[in-house]
Amino acid sequence: MQTPISVDEKKDFVRWFLNHFQLKKRESVWILNYLMNHESLLSSVHFVNEVKFCPRGMEISAQGVSDPPFRFYKGQVMTNDAEKSFHDLRMNKDEPVYIQMNFEKAQQCSKYALVLEENPYLPKDYYLNDRDKSEANRLLSHSLLQHRLKQTETEIDLALVRGDRETFNDLCQALNQIKKELNAFT
Repeated sequence: MQTPISVDEKKDFVRWFLNHFQLKKRESVWILNYLMNHESLLSSVHFVNEVKFCPRGMEISAQGVSDPPFRFYKGQVMTNDAEKSFHDLRMNKDEPVYIQMNFEKAQQCSKYALVLEENPYLPKDYYLNDRDKSEANRLLSHSLLQHRLKQTETEIDLALVRGDRETFNDLCQALNQIKKELNAFT
């Protein structure tokens, strides 16, 4: 569980951000100043990544990044109109609002990291790409083969103890096949 971010920490970040970055849309400056001056509203603000998954969120971009200047998400609707989002903020002060800040080296910024929270609406497998899934499947297959190898070796030992030559020969062929499959991984 994450420690709650205080209003003062959020305010300090917004102040720092406004002093260090030029925003792509001037209305974004108005919104951030409004948030800074209304602590009750700022207490409902959560800075997150991938805000598009949130029920109510804003994406605010600084100059120097390729992200869109401004986006406001509410339910399934997305708009670039900052005035509509400002109106929504004023009318729904008690509803949580999630904000994603896009600026150069945002992921390396310690000030942003202090206020950044985990997005509770992000799908669990969102950050898995095809390469990750392929590697996970490869690792799982390799582990299963190693398990089958050990199990077959144990069964071979038991066949030897019992003197069961036919089972022993069958298991040796199976063991050789498993070893071939394992060698294919390297």
